This record gives sequence, structure tokens and C-alpha cells, in this order.
Amino acid sequence: MGIQIQLVPIIMLWFCYSSCYCNLLEDPLSAFNHGEGPYDYFGKINKLGQMSTTIRFGRSTLSSLKFDHMASPKSSATVVNVNDFGAKGDGTDDTKAFEKAWTKACSSAPSVLVVPANKNYLLKPITFSGPCRSSITVLILGTIEAPSHPSAWDGLDQKHWLSFQNVQNLRVQGGGTINGNGEMWWKNSCKINKALPCKDAPTALTFYSCNNLIVNDLKIKDSQQIQVSFERCVNVLAFNLMVTAPETSPNTDGIHITKTQNIQIMNSVIRTGDDCISIESESHVVKVMNITCGPGHGISIGSLGDKKSEAHVSQVIVDGATLFGTTNGVRIKTWQGGSGSATNITFQNIAMHNVRSPIIIDQNYCDSKYTCPEKGSAVQVSDVVYKNITGTSASNEAMTFDCSQSSPCNGIVLQGINLVGDAGKITSRSCKNVRGSTIGKVVPPSCF
Repeated sequence: MGIQIQLVPIIMLWFCYSSCYCNLLEDPLSAFNHGEGPYDYFGKINKLGQMSTTIRFGRSTLSSLKFDHMASPKSSATVVNVNDFGAKGDGTDDTKAFEKAWTKACSSAPSVLVVPANKNYLLKPITFSGPCRSSITVLILGTIEAPSHPSAWDGLDQKHWLSFQNVQNLRVQGGGTINGNGEMWWKNSCKINKALPCKDAPTALTFYSCNNLIVNDLKIKDSQQIQVSFERCVNVLAFNLMVTAPETSPNTDGIHITKTQNIQIMNSVIRTGDDCISIESESHVVKVMNITCGPGHGISIGSLGDKKSEAHVSQVIVDGATLFGTTNGVRIKTWQGGSGSATNITFQNIAMHNVRSPIIIDQNYCDSKYTCPEKGSAVQVSDVVYKNITGTSASNEAMTFDCSQSSPCNGIVLQGINLVGDAGKITSRSCKNVRGSTIGKVVPPSCF
């Protein structure tokens, strides 16, 4: 069931396992300019999931991402193929086989769990739990599919489908597909059918309390609700992801980050029905680079402070993004009545194409069918830089700063902004309870 393979050094990136990914498999860490990174590139694994050459796990330290012991270069890797544990990949339930394969992989040192290509593995809600004996790589070459009907979750956790919990030094990759089959969930959403009560729906792929985590080269589609969520994780690198769902699918945030520190998301395409990327409370040191977003609701910090909660987000950089036809561009959204802070945030080098609200801070956010009354407190928004943001606005109002009277927005900087309407039409801005400064030319004209 598992074969031992001695690790020897290699210097080439592991093979292009799917032709559509060949142009994406460049060194993911070179763009950070932080020096040498943690490499664990694989040799060739054929479509049956059998190893046909050697593997090398390298070990080094990336200064901003402290990956430790991803694998030992002198150890051997156990390759665990889910088919060897009874998985069929023919549309029948393979959950038990995956559970058995995970138990074997998690108890080995180190290991590679292989999901072979050209098969569709049907999984009911499943949790891959740690701690594991050593580092582990999950190589998804084929397709993992969710049951199409919500009844598969009867008596189970309605909030999750595929979950990795408390697994350290984990890498998930392979060029395969994770398909949430969310259509029936969307039809039963209170946002689609107002007569229905609002209920929880599963997140397709959740990483909970996973430190030293790499997720790359995957296609995630049609989640029941949130597509990918990083929760309470530390030291995360995610790149070369294709995350898609219809524009009309409710609450299908592409990548959701909450209570997570030291995370970088890069070189990914997100097309969905909600925020392309959402960054929520207790997330710090977040870097987002080279993202294509749209359709969707843009790149958001928040919402923060709902139900009078305290929220803190800091040290966020969004550097390099292109947004197409989204309802928002770069947004900070907070509820009235909350407390805490959103500070030290930079949005730069961003291109907007027909985006309805390219730049927006909304401290009066209200995602409710009821009116949200004015309250005397708010999450403090401060030290936010908007730099080199250009393109077209689908609405006349290209910049909106709707800040709280009790906690005004402070330290807002606008530099090199050029947002016009279709055919170069003049746009406007709206400013309420905001203080800041302007550097260079800003279009529409700054209010401070």
C-alpha cells in the first residue's frame, strides 16, 4: 500500500502534470524577494499515482514565512494511493477509503497521499485530522466531488465539507479539481429565495489550525458556500489557484482568511458570487499579490465588528490585482456598534475594469434584511494607503468614504489614483468623517 522511496537532491521543479498548468509552475517564492525559500518539489508521478522518479524535500527558511521541517532531506517518503485502500473514483462513495488512506499517510514519516488523475472521487463531509507523525503532501491529480444534494449532510456538520485540522507542515497541490456541486445549496439559500430561513452551508475546503501550510495548483469550483477558508493558521503560502463559481451563487467567497497570521496569497484567478478574497478579524501580516478577480464583490477587509464584537486586522498589503466587472474593488467594511481596529493597510498597483465601487470604506455596513440603527461605536479604520489604482468605474462615484462619526477614518492616503467612467467620463467621490492626505494627481479629486 505504501512504497518507500529514498530522497535524493534534484534542482528542477517537479513535472507539469497538466498542460493547462505548465505556464504556472514557476518558482512560487521568487516574487517575494525574501531570499531562499522552502522547497519540496516532486519528481514525476504518473497518472495512476505511482512514483516513477525520485523526490527531494529541501529545507530552508523564508524570512517572512517560517516553514520549519517541511520534510527532512535524509528521510524517506511513503506514497499512499487512495485506490489501494478501496477508492473507486467511479461516482460511488469513497469517503471510507480516503479515511483509511489518511490514517496511513498521517502515521508515516514523511508521506505523500495521492488522488490519481482521470477519476471522480465522491466524498461526503470528511475531516483530515492531525497531528501527524511528520510532514505530509496531498497530491490531488484527479477530481474530488461533493454529493449534489444537501441531504448528504443530515446529522453531520453543516458548515464543512473537506477539512484539514491541526495538520502541521502540510502541502496540498496537484492540478486536480475540488468540485463542491453547490447548485442545490444555492437554490435553498435565503438570499436566492427570500421566503426560506437562513441556514448554514458548507465551506468546500477548510484549513483549521494548520501551521507551515502550502496550497498550490488546484482548481476549486462551485462550493456550497465559502470556497477556501484559512482559519487560525500561521505561516501560509497559497498560489496558482483557480477558484470559480457563478456570479449568482450566494456567499461563495473565493478565499476567506480569519484569525490567521503571516499568510501570502498570489498568482490566482478568482471568479465567484461574493468576495474574491475576504480578510476578517484577528488576521495580521497578510500579503495578496497578482490576483485576477471578477465577477464577484472584490477584495474586502471585513466585515468586522458584527454583533458588537471586537475585531482587529493589521499589516495587510494587496499589491497587484486586476478586477473585472465586480460590485466593489478594494473595500473595508465594518458594522456599527463594533470595536477594535483595521490599520496599516495598503492597496497598490491595481487595475479596475468596469468596477461599480472601485475604492470604498463602509463603516455603516449592514448585510441584513432589517435596517441597522446608528450606534455610538465602530471599528477604528486608520493608516490606509491607496496607491497607483487606475481604470474605469461602472458608477459615477468612484471613491466612497462612509466613515463613522464616533470613530472617523484617519490617516487615509491617496496617491496616483486615476478612476474614470466609460469613455473617460468624469467621476465623483463621496467623503464622510474621513481625514487624510493626497500625493500627486488623484482622479476623481481628493476630498482631503
